[in-house]
Amino acid sequence: MIYGFVGMGLMGGSLAKAIRKYVVVNTDAIYGFDISKVVLEDAMLDGTIDAMFYPKKQDSSVDANDYPVKKMLAKCDIVFVCLYPSASLHFIVKYQNYFKSGAIVTDISGVKTKLCEGLENDFKRSDVSVIPAHPMAGSEREGYTHSSSEMFKGRNYIFVPLQHTNKNKITILKEIARNIGFTHIIETTAKIHDHKIAFTSQLCHVIAASLVCSAEDTSITKFGGGSFEDLTRIAMINVPLWTELFTADKATLVQHIENFEESLRTIKTAIEKEDIHDMSTILESVRKKRIEMAMH
Repeated sequence: MIYGFVGMGLMGGSLAKAIRKYVVVNTDAIYGFDISKVVLEDAMLDGTIDAMFYPKKQDSSVDANDYPVKKMLAKCDIVFVCLYPSASLHFIVKYQNYFKSGAIVTDISGVKTKLCEGLENDFKRSDVSVIPAHPMAGSEREGYTHSSSEMFKGRNYIFVPLQHTNKNKITILKEIARNIGFTHIIETTAKIHDHKIAFTSQLCHVIAASLVCSAEDTSITKFGGGSFEDLTRIAMINVPLWTELFTADKATLVQHIENFEESLRTIKTAIEKEDIHDMSTILESVRKKRIEMAMH
């Protein structure tokens, strides 16, 4: 089995490291493609990948005609496309004729509706299984340097099958997911995925960013006891990625923001009125709801 990774940043690097540690056997190999030769050299030096593929000319675009990625794709049985959402769709469609027959191609992007619609319309290879997916893990740090084989322990892995996705191929990816530490593995639709993720991920990043923005000064952390730090860790944000994620399904995210604003106003009103009864009722309801969430 040959595993290929397109993009060796935080997520691509972490997946490659985890598969190296928990999945591969002696006859397997891991190939990596990235626009940065330095990143690939690091991955070779630490033993994560067995072969590296990079553009002859350092170019910031995956469109360069001289990319040897075509050679890599032709050899790989499973390909993880670890790019931003729009770039993932573009890459899979553009290079579809170079994937090995029988290969599994999957991605990691955090929004799925546009990706799935694009694949259904423009991906023509019936002998290649494209399985959109979203490993729910990450870090406030960026790049291969901060990647880790242990990032996925206890996390969620979401699969969003296309209309004609081969079930046996999904089973293969699910087994890999379990082996590298994911404990909650589900299948859903692109619409449900994007609606839920806009709440559990995107809204949280919006709140964290807003909280930091509202801080009076940067020395406020001298008065922190952990709460502020926990709430705002994710505000150290990958700007290009999250700009794309926030706007990919803006209507859903805006609705979640408005719902949050309403909840905030309700609590604010109870505080303003010093209404201990209403405040206690709200907080007790929130406490019970959060305990119930922890049981799932």
